[in-house]
Order: sequence, then structure tokens, then C-alpha cells
Amino acid sequence: MLAFIVRRLLQAIVVLLAVAFIAFALFQYVGDPVLAMLGQDATPQQRAELRSELGLDQPFYVQFGRFLGNATGGDFGLSYRQGRKVATLIQERLPATLELSLAAAALALALGIPLGVYTALRRRGFFAHLLLAISLIGVSLPTFVIGILLILVFAVLLGWLPSYGRGETVALGGWNSGLLTWDGWQHLLLPAITLCLFQLTLIMRLVRAEMLEVLRTDYIKFARARGLADRSVYFGHALRNTLVPVITITGLQLGSIIAFAIVTETVFQWPGMGLLFIQAVQAADIPVMAAYLCLIALIFVIINLFVDLLYFAVDPRLRIERSATAHPS
Repeated sequence: MLAFIVRRLLQAIVVLLAVAFIAFALFQYVGDPVLAMLGQDATPQQRAELRSELGLDQPFYVQFGRFLGNATGGDFGLSYRQGRKVATLIQERLPATLELSLAAAALALALGIPLGVYTALRRRGFFAHLLLAISLIGVSLPTFVIGILLILVFAVLLGWLPSYGRGETVALGGWNSGLLTWDGWQHLLLPAITLCLFQLTLIMRLVRAEMLEVLRTDYIKFARARGLADRSVYFGHALRNTLVPVITITGLQLGSIIAFAIVTETVFQWPGMGLLFIQAVQAADIPVMAAYLCLIALIFVIINLFVDLLYFAVDPRLRIERSATAHPS
């Protein structure tokens, strides 16, 4: 187990270095931050002075080396657009993105797994076919279209829920949470539903397909032959084995939810990291963009490591294979 973790950590370091290099290299061509900061009326001398002050007149490898050295200490430099530390900006926006992403993931799991089991066990029923037909909406419609439709129906026409912002928050040390206020929950509901629909559909269809596959296996037929009750067969044997591959997909989708919350945060003006990234792109704010992508890569790496360990703990076949490899006869 220790060797497995060390190998994964070494792979993670290589991935993070590659992401940092690619991100920093690409963002050199998204625009001129000096022009965005000073405007069209600035003189060439003013632009040269600001470029020298920001270190943009130095070679690429010097800029990247300075960025990498600072990033290892959690310092991503100053935002060109706001003139504040990037780490501070991310610290302010991170709670909003994590709360939205975790709410969307919890909603997708809470609904996707039961609906997947239901559509597998009642696969010839009318309601199961209706759910599968409706689930095509979550796959087919773009996220921004779903968000706009939800705003139109529930915020504009019905007036039940707010259409933008995060609502009232409560400070808990360095963490501002909207989960402790009713207004925060009202603001969270529409963006969380928008963000979770694709993941919910994916999980439901995956659970259904895996459940149908497991129900055809010999050990399920043997369990039925032993006279076990349907509830015990479905939930004690079939569902437990169905969830093994679902763990991997769900873990990866959690990283995707965090990474691709950009569209949802933009539609609902949710003050998270995604909206910060969009604003940084518009202003060619290279430190913010590079820091955002590095953070997203780190989140993916951590989630993948956790999923691998959880998969290792849930599936006994992996432990047997690894033990046999470590102690060959």
C-alpha cells in the first residue's frame, strides 16, 4: 500500500509540473496584461515601466521559474487586474465553488443511484422508460441552456427562487458559508440543479447498465437458487458489486464538476473560482489563470488518489492480485 501511494504521489508531481508549464506557456498568448491595465491612452514609456515592474520583460524561463518557485510556497503572485494576491482571491472564492460542487455532487448521487437501480429492476415499466427518455435532456442540452431555462421558469415566471448571486453568508473563521442561511440555500438550489443534471444522468445510466450486467452473472443466479429474498439479492449482492465501477466514475465526475463549474457560475453570477477565471481571461490576468488551472489539476490528482485507494478497499480482487504479485509462489 505504501509503495502504491508513493508511486501515485510521484505521478502527481509530474502531472502538476506539466500542467503548470502548459498553462503558463499558453497564457503568454491570450493578450497583453499591460495594455489591459493601462488602456489605449498609455504612453510607451508607461507601458515599458509597468512591464519591467511586473517582470514581463524577462525571458520566459525566468518568469516560469519564478512562478514555479513561488507556487510551491502557495504564492501565485499578484493579480494584474485587481492588484491583490492571487492566493487571497482564490481563498475568498474557493468556498463558493466547493459548496456549489459538493451540493451538485450530493444531489446527483442521491438521485442518480436510486433511479439507476429502479430503472434496472423495473426496466420494462412505463415510468422507467419515461425516466430514461427524460434523462436524455441532461445529456443533450448544454449547461448554459439548462441554467437559462431554470432561471426563466423558477425566477422570472414563478418568482420562487433568486436568479443570481450567492445570497446571505455566515463567516466561519476564514470560510464564508451560505449553507447556514435560508437565503443561501435558495440561491444555491438553481445552480446546483443546473450543474448536477449531466452528472445525475450519467450516474443513473451507469448504475442501470452495471446493475443489469450484474443481475445476469452466475453468482446472482446461485443466490436466487438458494432461495434468498429479492431484497437480499438486489441490495445485498447486486448493488454492492454494481457500485465498484461507479466509485471510479463518480470520483472523476466530482473533479469535473469543480473544473467545469465555470459555465454555471457565469450564468448565475455565482462568486466562485470559475467566475474569477472568466474575469481573468477577459483581462489577460496570467497569474490568476495559471493558479486556477494548477489548483484544478491538484484537485483532480487528490480525487484520483482517493478514488484509487477507495477502489482498492472496496474490491477484494485487487488486494488478492497485489498480494499474489508481492509474494509469488
